[in-house]
Amino acid sequence: MTTSVTSKGQVTIPKSIRDLLGIKPGSALDFVLDRDGRVVLEIPDERPRVSRFEAARGIAGPGPSTDEIMAMLRGEA
Repeated sequence: MTTSVTSKGQVTIPKSIRDLLGIKPGSALDFVLDRDGRVVLEIPDERPRVSRFEAARGIAGPGPSTDEIMAMLRGEA
């Protein structure tokens, strides 16, 4: 599908593509320049980003107590 650029630099995304990708008025879009020079249209993830450390918080369980660690270090466990 071919489209034209307006004098304001705007491009109309064809309706069939908007419908297929779920693009609505106000949707955020990213234009990424590919290694081979192509421009790729991406829809950014709308979910808030969480650091990898925050995502891992609490999944390891409580772990040993200080007394248990000291007993292991002393060779008592």
